Amino acid sequence: MTRNFVSVLGVLLALAVMPISQAAAASYFNKSSWTGVAIEGVDPVAYFTERKPVKGSGKFSLKWKGATWRFSSAENLERFKASPEKYEPQYGGFCAYAVSEGYTASIDPDAWSIVDGKLYLNYSKSVKQLWSQDISGHIRKGDRNWPGLKTKLLN
Repeated sequence: MTRNFVSVLGVLLALAVMPISQAAAASYFNKSSWTGVAIEGVDPVAYFTERKPVKGSGKFSLKWKGATWRFSSAENLERFKASPEKYEPQYGGFCAYAVSEGYTASIDPDAWSIVDGKLYLNYSKSVKQLWSQDISGHIRKGDRNWPGLKTKLLN
């Protein structure tokens, strides 16, 4: 009986630790610490194809670069698989304005822009308005700040 108890306890402990170790996997994407889902479960491809944020489904998901990405259709999932860099949001899906200012912040999926074929997300619609006042300047600063912020996220 003791041997079975120890075996069962070992299995339960391994199952309990597994989600923690998976969640701790190195990733620089803005994702839920509980589910590992990127950009609040919104389909990144839909920003390009439907010109609006569309909630993704667990039915159409993909694990990529340490995050789970959700899509609203099998077609969008396949588009992402074929060219993920084309659809991934800039700055790991963190607020583009925040990154331009040297820090990361969460996003509102409704506060977005596509600039030169790249998806940028922002904390809120009001922050997006700030970002929109000098998009090219904020992108230059964001591109300069992102490598250091990305390194911090990976460590």
